[in-house]
Amino acid sequence: MQEKLNYVEFSSCDLAASKTFFQQVFGWTFQDYGPEYSAFFAGEAGLDGGFYLDRDKTPAAGALLVFYSAELENCLARVEAAGGQITKAVFSFPGGRRFHFSEPGGNELAVWSDKAAE
Repeated sequence: MQEKLNYVEFSSCDLAASKTFFQQVFGWTFQDYGPEYSAFFAGEAGLDGGFYLDRDKTPAAGALLVFYSAELENCLARVEAAGGQITKAVFSFPGGRRFHFSEPGGNELAVWSDKAAE
């Protein structure tokens, strides 16, 4: 377990919107630590982390975190229903398909699947 990545932090220009989005789409739970930080718990589904308030957040290049979903279109629909903006429509690549989205706090993420389109 030494030096294993075990926590990730995102900046967000709107903590409440980020929390609502990730709860609705991925079922994450949250613990607030003051008005400018909220930890998230992804459970068995993935890596835990937190969001910190950054009122001046601007889109920036950085690591792209990618979720896996066996039901890509279902996940895309949940992203859109929760207020996410699709930044790259579903596309194929060797080994699967994926899409990119921006959540309400301004972070870009992606979802991939190794399942063929139905």
